[in-house]
Amino acid sequence: MAGHIQDRWYKTDPGPDDKPRRVKTDRYGTGKRYRARYIGPDGTEKSKSFPDKQKRLAEDWLIKTAADMSRGQYIDPRAARITFQQYGERWLATHTTEINSRDAAERRLRLHVFPCLGTRPLVSFQPGHIRTWLSELESAVPSASHRRIIFGSVSALLSAAVDDGLMPRNPCLARSVKGPTAPPSKVVPWTAEQVFAVQAALPERYRAMVDVGAGCGLRQGEIFGLPLDDVQFDSGWLAVRQQLKRIRGKFVFAPPKRGKIRDAPLPTAVATALREHMEHFPPVKVTLPWLKPDGPPVTKTLIFSGQAGRAVRSSHFDDFLWKPALAAAGFIPQPEKGERYQSAREHGMHALRHFYASVLLDAGESIRALSDYLGHSDPGFTLRTYTHLMPSSERRTRKAVDHVYRVRSAQ
Repeated sequence: MAGHIQDRWYKTDPGPDDKPRRVKTDRYGTGKRYRARYIGPDGTEKSKSFPDKQKRLAEDWLIKTAADMSRGQYIDPRAARITFQQYGERWLATHTTEINSRDAAERRLRLHVFPCLGTRPLVSFQPGHIRTWLSELESAVPSASHRRIIFGSVSALLSAAVDDGLMPRNPCLARSVKGPTAPPSKVVPWTAEQVFAVQAALPERYRAMVDVGAGCGLRQGEIFGLPLDDVQFDSGWLAVRQQLKRIRGKFVFAPPKRGKIRDAPLPTAVATALREHMEHFPPVKVTLPWLKPDGPPVTKTLIFSGQAGRAVRSSHFDDFLWKPALAAAGFIPQPEKGERYQSAREHGMHALRHFYASVLLDAGESIRALSDYLGHSDPGFTLRTYTHLMPSSERRTRKAVDHVYRVRSAQ
């Protein structure tokens, strides 16, 4: 048995004949009698007190503590008193993700988690506490996809607490805990006619953006932050090395999403559209901080700019340029006078990437190549997102055989 049990009601003193004898201490009859003491993994002494007549319970506790240390499941009693919110705030402060992700995680925890779970000590968590919180969350947050993101933040926080030795296991991973599941949805890509209808409804200064999104698969921020140096007209490639990003209300230049720099083929039609665009709207030099609002200034010659000669502001573009174009193309209704355009999340500029993916898959491009061109970190994600757009084996067979017969007929 690790450590020992101290009886604080008695002590051993030398008797008149120098033989040891047990005598009552000043604490006799008051307070808890037994103190179980041991040396923790950090080399410091730990203890826990037990009442009179519970010496066996103290011994069992020491045995369990020794077993936990040998199995690597030991939790420091002092650290175990840390509450969910105390650890959560520490976890957020050491989050290594980019600023926007950290701010979003802080907002999710502050609004939807801390009020319910914040005061609970980490070591006391049971799967039932998570199930109760999830049922309350369902009433407060109607969107299943949003609830899933919140649940993911809580699970990540508790996994970190397990790694830090503050709790034995993550209750979010228990079999009885069912995390929120978003209803399955399939990407429905625009048709070419819809792409060109939206393009035609945009002011001329922004139309070539559609060519870059639909013809090269760039994200909105990557289009807005596209510098002239990254368009390789001679070799037919477009380098994606940066994006225009808004962090805490300020714009910065930053690497692409998840730092996934890449090269995408530059089709002749897109190259022609960019050349014509630059003839009418020459590239402008824009200086912004790099990566974060207080980062070092970086100057880039951007292909696309606003009318004032500055970088395109995404909020202004979305509300006053993109949505009117969507309405003109029939995606959303025209608003009544004085009202705003309705939300059109599924028809944002990201729809151009979906169109790009559908065109490449229909042409027989591989998932791995498409994943590289889109800048996805995992080809599996690309497959899960677009597998329903891949031509079926029957369709490929018909096309292959028909092609053979067309060649024969032409001879």
